[in-house]
Amino acid sequence: MTSFMIKEQVDRKVHEEWKGDGRCTFCRVIAKELPSTIVYETDKVVAILGKRADFRSGLVDILPLRPGHTLIIPKTHVSRVSDLSPDVAAATGQAVSKVAKALTQAIQNTALNIVCNQEYAQSVPHVHFHIIPAPQFGVSAELAHSDPPWKKAHRRVAPTTMQELHQLEYEGRGQLNQEEGHALAEMIRARL
Repeated sequence: MTSFMIKEQVDRKVHEEWKGDGRCTFCRVIAKELPSTIVYETDKVVAILGKRADFRSGLVDILPLRPGHTLIIPKTHVSRVSDLSPDVAAATGQAVSKVAKALTQAIQNTALNIVCNQEYAQSVPHVHFHIIPAPQFGVSAELAHSDPPWKKAHRRVAPTTMQELHQLEYEGRGQLNQEEGHALAEMIRARL
């Protein structure tokens, strides 16, 4: 399944607002020059939750593949994960683990894709890890009707073929609006 996640990143266009003055988008987020929904932060790393981007209002976000899609970003600008210093790599790994645990508890789904692209499929040349909730199969849409948005997008009847699995995985993608994103961010922060 990871190959499908990576494929979504290949040749992904960065919105013109992200390009700004030519400085790194993530460095601008870290400097608080661009708005984002921070769910975790230390002196070495920041984690931001993806929501629906609204460039007219100034909200710039990560163009999430699914509700709960979160980025872990080292505060040091480094393009390649292979070039991270040991202390920044350690802090980033700790953040990935800590945020992944909090996210799985918040959305009640332990299945995740965790991806870090280096050059290939890397739309922002600054190391970052994607934590992307996987679809959750086996619960009918009727039973999941009252679930919050980050769960509704994951609830699907269990697939019976590999083609069905791929189709349901693709259909399970979605984004959160501001209110939904704020609610999920609070749930994640409460578990950190």
